[in-house]
Amino acid sequence: MPEYLSPGVYVEEIKIGAKPIEGVSTSTAGFLGETERGPTLPSRLPITSWLEFQRVYGGYFGVDKYLPYAVEGFFRNGGQRCYIARISKKTAEAAEFTLKAGAVNAIKVVAIGEGSWGKRIAVKANKSSDGKTFKLSLFYWKELPSALYDPELNKAEDRDKSRPDFAEVFDNISIDESSPNFYGKTVNSKSNLIQVKPLNGAAKVPDCPIAYLAGETGVESPVGLEDYTRTDITTPGEKKGLTSFEDIDNISIVYIPDTQNIQDLYDTVVNHCEHLKDRFAIIDAKKGDPAPKKPGDTKYAAVYYPWINIIDPRTGSKILVPPGGHVAGIYARSDVERGVHKAPANEVIRGVDSLEFPVNKGKQDVLNPQGINCIRVLGGRGIRIWGARTLSTDPLWKYVNIRRLFLYLEESIEEGTQWVVFEPNNEKLWDKVKQTISQFLTRVWKDGELIGTTPEEAFFVKCDRTTMTQDDIDNGRLIVLIGVAPVKPAEFVIFRIAQWAGGSSATE
Repeated sequence: MPEYLSPGVYVEEIKIGAKPIEGVSTSTAGFLGETERGPTLPSRLPITSWLEFQRVYGGYFGVDKYLPYAVEGFFRNGGQRCYIARISKKTAEAAEFTLKAGAVNAIKVVAIGEGSWGKRIAVKANKSSDGKTFKLSLFYWKELPSALYDPELNKAEDRDKSRPDFAEVFDNISIDESSPNFYGKTVNSKSNLIQVKPLNGAAKVPDCPIAYLAGETGVESPVGLEDYTRTDITTPGEKKGLTSFEDIDNISIVYIPDTQNIQDLYDTVVNHCEHLKDRFAIIDAKKGDPAPKKPGDTKYAAVYYPWINIIDPRTGSKILVPPGGHVAGIYARSDVERGVHKAPANEVIRGVDSLEFPVNKGKQDVLNPQGINCIRVLGGRGIRIWGARTLSTDPLWKYVNIRRLFLYLEESIEEGTQWVVFEPNNEKLWDKVKQTISQFLTRVWKDGELIGTTPEEAFFVKCDRTTMTQDDIDNGRLIVLIGVAPVKPAEFVIFRIAQWAGGSSATE
């Protein structure tokens, strides 16, 4: 209560009614896999385009490196935001080089992520004429040229050598920490190739000829389960791999290309989703398997079959890739255009040329009851996702949209009622909580995400002495009972047609 210590007129602002609940995002994906280059620490901000992914993580590389194709398929099919956890060997280290100022070590240059790709970065420093600032040039090659050369000199004898695939130039940067162009701020905040660290001679301006980064970077392939999980690092802000996604609350879709090819990785990603209870996993069927089997029983994942052929931008010919990245994009597209309550099925997959195996109705009759969602070529309607089932044997959770709708509702209500914690646990609070949740669910019902002609048919919210005992209240527990009636997809559309003798009753 405010204090009134002297006579006068007091105007106060008060809050009336319930506090609104804002629905959480359901279309942000988390991708794990190998990339051409880049950091192994996920960015604090999501990647928002295919071009941005290429700038940070490079492009296509390797025959069986599917993550770039998955990310491109995600954005091509309507995805808007994703986080990337680049995977490298657990034992790999980042390449580095020391810039010198005369004979003194001035600045350590370290590749932004582990792996041998860092050895294909060349760096040079040129001192300015006034000796107070310098220019830092960085060049990256996907494949090393026959011999190291300085691309900025443009010598005739170097013109036949392969040009750098990526370059960064930081000009007029200063060694003065108080300067707005201090190299530590400028380079570390903008470079997609390196990070810089001052050494004992940091007070001197470096001037070094071009040289490759070097070091014992380790062997990058093949990666295994521990390289994906990275449970060896638990420090907040330093986590890598799947463990890093535990700290990114925005993620609602998790995808690892070709998950079932790594032993125990399927179980690991499903456990991740089941533990956090705010995200859903997309799983690829096994490559080359004409009769896939259900990999497990869970309401937090869905499997898609078969793999898809796309046109490889590098060669112009077909390449077989897993479908999960494209499917994740359709999840996001359907969420934005229709809502999370709409099953992400009967949707065209963009950017697909053909399928690894043809799927007809007879084949889907076998796979659909197992919870394996088929991708089919439908005459005149293109290549579409033709299934919307989770891997759960529980009939309450057999549809992808039902599971994801409840994830949306649960996460939204949890985040939107944090203000309740430590409030006086009495009837006044119970009424506010009930009103807050009811208003949110009414909005959800009006958006068509719940079934029923009235809010009373669509949901109920109870928060009173019928939902908690005196013992609950004494122990600080506030218990709310919520029931919702979700809209289920029309999976089987049946038209019953019979001959009818004109003039007789149709109900006879």
